[in-house]
Amino acid sequence: MELKEFKITVLPLRAKLLNYARKLTDEPEDAEDAVQEALLKLWSKRLDLEQYRSIEAFAMTLTHNICIDLWRGKHTGNLPLDTVQAMAPAGTPERLLEIKDEIRLMHEIIDSLPTLQRTIMRMKDIEEYETEEIAEITGCGAEAIRSNLSRARKKVRDIYLQTIQERKRRNKP
Repeated sequence: MELKEFKITVLPLRAKLLNYARKLTDEPEDAEDAVQEALLKLWSKRLDLEQYRSIEAFAMTLTHNICIDLWRGKHTGNLPLDTVQAMAPAGTPERLLEIKDEIRLMHEIIDSLPTLQRTIMRMKDIEEYETEEIAEITGCGAEAIRSNLSRARKKVRDIYLQTIQERKRRNKP
């Protein structure tokens, strides 16, 4: 699909996507960001759009998934203490705070990843998408998905271990 056809087929969907995104997000700015990201993904997949029966349905699904990702990104970093207690029911209050701190650290590390690696890691490890689904949504090949996921996991592991070691060194008398 060339630019002219994209403008005729996809861009008119913007208003409908924006209305839908506003219903799914808390903030108008988030809705705007979600639609912009969806349009960028549609543009990057423009050569493959003809394989879909309904480009509009694909665009709506893409927008929906992006809005859900935005919502999860805002809400997963603020785990209530009862959620942490459910993860370690027999833990002492100190241990529960340690677990919550480790979860917060992991979210910070994941948020520091490059956008594509962060997106792929969240989709695969948190939302449990299959590689083929991630490839379809992101427009990357399956091998690129696996490579980016491997790099992201290694970087998260390395930063996490380095941070834990630094904390231990600081806490030594």
